[in-house]
Amino acid sequence: QVQLVESGGGLVQPGGSLRLSCVASGNIFSINAMGWFRQAPGKQRELVAIVTSGRNTNYADSVKGRFTISRNNAQHTVYLQMNSLKPEDTAVYYCHAVIVAGEGYSAMDYWGKGTLVTVSS
Repeated sequence: QVQLVESGGGLVQPGGSLRLSCVASGNIFSINAMGWFRQAPGKQRELVAIVTSGRNTNYADSVKGRFTISRNNAQHTVYLQMNSLKPEDTAVYYCHAVIVAGEGYSAMDYWGKGTLVTVSS
């Protein structure tokens, strides 16, 4: 079994910062891409940022220049540093990873349960 567990969400004022973390645990042979998605009330889940195993990154236009994604391969962890937060960043943030559970296994998608980020004064 593979689990993704997020942490670091909370309430922050506009212009503030938060750092999200996500740790993958369980039967892990290798991890391909890791990323963060978010879902605001009444909206569809959207990609925020993604980082490949080679540390190539991609960001949603709405967060470029404000958010930074990074990963620690040895610790199976992905981070999202969020600066200059805006009220429109309010959402549940979900960790996502593409994981190979064992040699010869196919890569599968895994999701965390989400962590709430609220940006409000």
